Amino acid sequence: EEGEEREPSAISDRNILDSFTESREVAELIGNLREVFGELVTREMAVERFIGIMDKYQEQPHLLDRHLEGMMNSLLEIVRDSGSPPPLVHLAFKFLYIITKVRGYKRFLPLFPHEVRDLQPVLDMLAKQNPRDTETWETRYMLLLWLSMICLIPFDLARFDGNLVSVEGQARQPTMDRILEIAKCYLVVSDKARDAAAVLVSKFIVRPDVRQSRMADFLDWVLSMLSKSSSQTMEGTVIVNGMLQALAQLFKHGKREDCLPYAATVLECLDNCKLSESNQMVLRKLGMKLVQRLGLTFVKPKVAKWRYQRGSRSLAANLQAQGAAVQNQKREVAAAEADDDDEEYDIPGEIENVVEQLLVGLKDKDTIVRWSAAKGIGRITGRLPKELADDVIGSLLDCFSFNKTSCSDISFQETDNAWHGGCLALAELGRRGLLLPSRISDVVPVMLKALTYDEKRGACSVGSNVRDAACYVCWAFARAYEPAELIPFISHISSALVIAAVFDRDVNCRRAASAAFQENVGRQGTFPHGIDILTAADYFAVGNRVNCYLTISVYIAGFSEYTQPMIDHLVNMKINHWDSVIRELSTKALHNITPQAPEYMANVVLPRLLPLSVGSDLHTRHGAILACAEITHALCKLAQENNRSVTYYFSEKSLEGLKQIHQEVC
Repeated sequence: EEGEEREPSAISDRNILDSFTESREVAELIGNLREVFGELVTREMAVERFIGIMDKYQEQPHLLDRHLEGMMNSLLEIVRDSGSPPPLVHLAFKFLYIITKVRGYKRFLPLFPHEVRDLQPVLDMLAKQNPRDTETWETRYMLLLWLSMICLIPFDLARFDGNLVSVEGQARQPTMDRILEIAKCYLVVSDKARDAAAVLVSKFIVRPDVRQSRMADFLDWVLSMLSKSSSQTMEGTVIVNGMLQALAQLFKHGKREDCLPYAATVLECLDNCKLSESNQMVLRKLGMKLVQRLGLTFVKPKVAKWRYQRGSRSLAANLQAQGAAVQNQKREVAAAEADDDDEEYDIPGEIENVVEQLLVGLKDKDTIVRWSAAKGIGRITGRLPKELADDVIGSLLDCFSFNKTSCSDISFQETDNAWHGGCLALAELGRRGLLLPSRISDVVPVMLKALTYDEKRGACSVGSNVRDAACYVCWAFARAYEPAELIPFISHISSALVIAAVFDRDVNCRRAASAAFQENVGRQGTFPHGIDILTAADYFAVGNRVNCYLTISVYIAGFSEYTQPMIDHLVNMKINHWDSVIRELSTKALHNITPQAPEYMANVVLPRLLPLSVGSDLHTRHGAILACAEITHALCKLAQENNRSVTYYFSEKSLEGLKQIHQEVC
């Protein structure tokens, strides 16, 4: 049974590598390209072997770093050789792309040679490419990345033009215009070259000579293409994607003073595109990314003086700090909060529009859009004055509306998407020190509710992503705040994390809760019995659900601080769960935990379960009957072990209730 319940782990010893052990074989593969490229079979075998080697390092790409330059130089030697036939050049660029895919272009980009003599050959190679050739897109992608590095050379591009009249008497385009035409051409293609063209734009347009003479015209062209294209058609989607990537990259790498004059116009055009209504996830994500970068352009790049800053962070000191010792660490945050920032803030009106769009993005149906919006909220809030930042936080907390009618009956007014996006944003604000201690009392109840979020949808439920994000909030808070700031909430947070680590249905949530608990034990040092619990409920131990419910839970329930919260959670949230396996495991867990709190089980839990066992809801009734049986069995065993009557722990009312269950069922 335990083997069936064990959930797969992404981490194992065989996946962990120490070094790039195939470096010699890779060097031989690259060295043999001239011999194998002519035969289709040998060429494909070489490519497949190279892909197989590189894919092993997808999770540890840093192991390639020492060898990147050597591999690049060997491959570019083939490219630069005028005697290399086009198929061999394409094969070399394909190998370069495979390396880039594993390590990422940002790490690979600075290794490209970027001398003056490289400019003309790369432009000539790009001129010979067919943008619609589906077999050679890797070549175009790598050439555009290479050109984005070459265009950073610190010389006026007009110096490379010379005589603009060719031998045939035809006028040649200036180098600046050639590069711009290439970028525009590849921004509207549907393959990977579009991404590289956006990178090229971000590097090229911000050059001083290009910025002065071409930036305004280029932005006019981009906005015109956005206005004319519809995201409802395939062709329009491709064009909008390229334009958004170009703008996002440009506003990321461009200087604020250069981009600010155009930011309002771009934002207005973006509003007219109504990307939030698009059914294309990538377009909504790019739109959200561009909105946040426009927002960062509107406000000055300063670090808010009012933000909360934690002082010395010694793990050893945190682990030793207990009780009153923690109080000595408390910093004078209240005084810091009372001090207003003397510096004047000039916040443009567009910021309200930006923040509103980001808050709407937190409720998007796709995770990557919500994640981009959350990061945008964190970055922009860090540049706002305290009063405006507090307004943003207040609006953010509206994502967590719910009505509580009883311990187990809660109606959520917002969707699980809003809760997930809101948790991501809270974590971003917390780890940046933008949630002041005065707001912790508002945030912690929301965080605790998110840790147990489980909303029924048809035959199943949603909310695992919300619970996972709530663990991220707990993790961020552990790193952000002094232990003294969280002392009033420690018992609630520690109990909630233990419950999530042991009783959550999903393995990723259990492991996230275990990681957050570990971070709090190390950073805060105030969780009761933190080290003892952590050794029993570590990352690997919580991977087995049966072990969590039937073994780890019993050990943790032995600590009085956690016994009652764990029992209450099982009774309120788990015995009525839609998954019958969870209901059965929960009742068995109650049986095992009963010896830790027999009086509480007999006097509080059992009277609460008896009415539920004859109720109308099928899931609740099934779980309650099983729970009554398991608790009754455990109490009887306990009474016998202590040489007492089997009815010792039961009141007359409880005995009548148990008889009524039998009568109802039979």
